[in-house]
Amino acid sequence: MSAAVQHDGRGPGDGSRGAAERGLVVRGLSVRIAGRTVLDDVTFAAPPGRRVGVIGASGSGKSMTALAVMGLEPAGATVSGSIRLDGRELVGLPDRERARTRGAEIGMVFQEPGTALDPLRRVGRQVAEPLRLHRGLDRRAADRAAEDLARAVGLPDPASLLRQYPHQLSGGQRQRICIAMAMAGEPAYLVADEPTTALDVTTEARILDVFAGLTAARGAGLLFVTHDLAVLARIAETVVVLDAGRVVEEGQVADLLRAPQHPATVALVEAARATARRTP
Repeated sequence: MSAAVQHDGRGPGDGSRGAAERGLVVRGLSVRIAGRTVLDDVTFAAPPGRRVGVIGASGSGKSMTALAVMGLEPAGATVSGSIRLDGRELVGLPDRERARTRGAEIGMVFQEPGTALDPLRRVGRQVAEPLRLHRGLDRRAADRAAEDLARAVGLPDPASLLRQYPHQLSGGQRQRICIAMAMAGEPAYLVADEPTTALDVTTEARILDVFAGLTAARGAGLLFVTHDLAVLARIAETVVVLDAGRVVEEGQVADLLRAPQHPATVALVEAARATARRTP
């Protein structure tokens, strides 16, 4: 990663304030790319075991927020502010140390499973790889654990399915495989960036159930990024609304649905209600 980084003055090992903090805590996060501010002073918290939504229209900065949290912002980006994971500062960590947090401490599920999976490798090998990397399992133990994960995300006949290649699976099955891969390292937090956008409504509902079930069973925190408030209402407890790279509103999902304050939130609520009226 060649992004320039600036943090809030406390080194990665400084626990003076972060030692008492649990969860994912983002303060004053800003990202600039080619002289343009993409995120501007973004601040929010995702407590342990809680499901937090990040929502906004296209171009609002929601996906960049997810990428910055993961340390996957584009090369050449300048990142400033603070991202703390259970009190540990991530902004400013060397690339190698930041890479070690991915999968082991915080996992990510991307929007398009077709591009997240290697088309030339059987999906079982792809689920087993992070099990061996992060949990130190040998090949046989990793294969058994991969079957357990496939079963946990609701895939039928895991032993047979894991022998398939990505193109042999449905979109929903591929996304479940990606969720299994993200959970393989038993991370305490999971980031999901628009993970249901490419799915039909029925499959979308099943995938949301998988997220809810897994995070509840494992006590993992979830940061769920979407443009769809109806989706967010099904999965998140609290929500952060972004507009033009800034946080414009946050609170309980039910409160924002009932009485949105910012025009950007009002537009999202109206869009969700319009979609609900059109849905049989």
